[in-house]
Amino acid sequence: MAIPTFVDQVTLHLAAGRGGNGVASVKREKFKPLGGPDGGNGGQGGSIILQVDTSVTTLVDYHHSPKRRADNGGQGAGDHKNGGNGKDLVLVVPDGTLVKDADGNELADLVGHGTTMVVAQGGRGGLGNAALASSKRKAPGFALLGEPGDELVVRLELKVVADIGLVGFPSAGKSSLIAAISRARPKIADYPFTTLIPNLGVVTAGETTFVVADVPGLIEGAAEGRGLGHDFLRHIERCAALVHVVDTASIEPGRNPLDDLEVIEGELARYGGLEDRPRLVALNKVDVPDGQDIADMVVEELRGRGMRVFEVSAASGAGLRELTFAMAEIVVASREVAPDAAPERIVLRPKAVDASDDFEVVRTDDGWRVRGTKPERWVRQTDFSNEEAVGFLADRLNRLGVEIKLARMGAEEGDAVIIGPENNSVVFDFKPSIEAGAEMLGRRGEDERLRENRPARERRRDIAEAMETKSEEEARADVARRLDEERKKKGPNRSSGSSGVGPMSYEIGSKDDPDWDGSDD
Repeated sequence: MAIPTFVDQVTLHLAAGRGGNGVASVKREKFKPLGGPDGGNGGQGGSIILQVDTSVTTLVDYHHSPKRRADNGGQGAGDHKNGGNGKDLVLVVPDGTLVKDADGNELADLVGHGTTMVVAQGGRGGLGNAALASSKRKAPGFALLGEPGDELVVRLELKVVADIGLVGFPSAGKSSLIAAISRARPKIADYPFTTLIPNLGVVTAGETTFVVADVPGLIEGAAEGRGLGHDFLRHIERCAALVHVVDTASIEPGRNPLDDLEVIEGELARYGGLEDRPRLVALNKVDVPDGQDIADMVVEELRGRGMRVFEVSAASGAGLRELTFAMAEIVVASREVAPDAAPERIVLRPKAVDASDDFEVVRTDDGWRVRGTKPERWVRQTDFSNEEAVGFLADRLNRLGVEIKLARMGAEEGDAVIIGPENNSVVFDFKPSIEAGAEMLGRRGEDERLRENRPARERRRDIAEAMETKSEEEARADVARRLDEERKKKGPNRSSGSSGVGPMSYEIGSKDDPDWDGSDD
């Protein structure tokens, strides 16, 4: 199997790096009993960047290795040490590379040396518990997970950047012409379709330097796939002008310069988008006696059609100076009206579904589905093996207004709430009774609000009910003390693990006392 040396279309499977996880850590140092949380943040995942390099002329490297992955971010550590950022993966592409998504939609047109495009953004690192500490959650026992990087499929198509394009039938002498006016050395032979890939040559005419592109030959029916078809015509889309290279010494029966010119123009019209390009006609091979005679017969008729015609010979060099200066004249005119192409940095970002709202709730057969950038990102950051992390997620969703919106739309306790993409969703049971914003008094890594047995909540409810029947002299604190005395007389509630005095209280010397050694003394 032949190994291609020129590739102008590839499909890449890209995966940016995942962000590093934050870490939950508490400062432990001699003579510092209350060091506090010191968990560092995770590092950012590496991004995948496309960068134009004019020294690269083909996409063959990505033809052999179409799957590319950037480095992940490092995990955070204690003592406020953040994880290292993942290294960006830079993929060099030729000048004139067109970037499309998997559906064929154009994402960017990379033109100009140094132009870059962040095609896959690395995931953000998760926050450590030091960054999550607040006045209500002074020592978080959890950290956020790093977010996954972008994963997508893109198609790269090369459209060479040239000023002049040479078109014509096979064996018309296009490769010989570009070799005569530049230092390009394409393959030249006496059989059709010698040129199988585009060839570029740098031409200097006076003080003007420009690039000429030689594309494989066209024949009648190229639009239907005959010959090499229209595959290579995209390489002349950027050209300022086209030069028809016409063979005046063809020995094929039924061929003449006028018919050849009409066939090529017909194929260009079928391809489309090239109607506004100026045309020059080069009647080639006039060094052959029959070629000069045929050129003399058709030159006036072509000029009568308004075309600029040049009688040239790639072999002897006749007429090449006039032709190159005519090319330079068109190039200079096009450059004067074209804006200067400065290198730019393009970042590919997904479009927001609705910029006026952070989320939306939709009723489905499976339950209530919550869609939105923030809720889905928060779910990805949550460690569901940690109760406190789940409680933190509930607080965030509550502050965003998800619970209120679900209640207004008719959600009832126990309904399924789905957050995340279709292929990787997280399902919750709707419990609107979970309070948000309360001070975290439980052990690190736990959230008492997620437990069915919640004495603190029951105590607050009892106090609220008793406030309705209190006397005028009683304050809220008096009502709370009265209820505590009543509970004390009833005895401790062993099922709840509390003595009944308060949500975090116990009888000293009782079995609820954490310092009790088991003796009755």
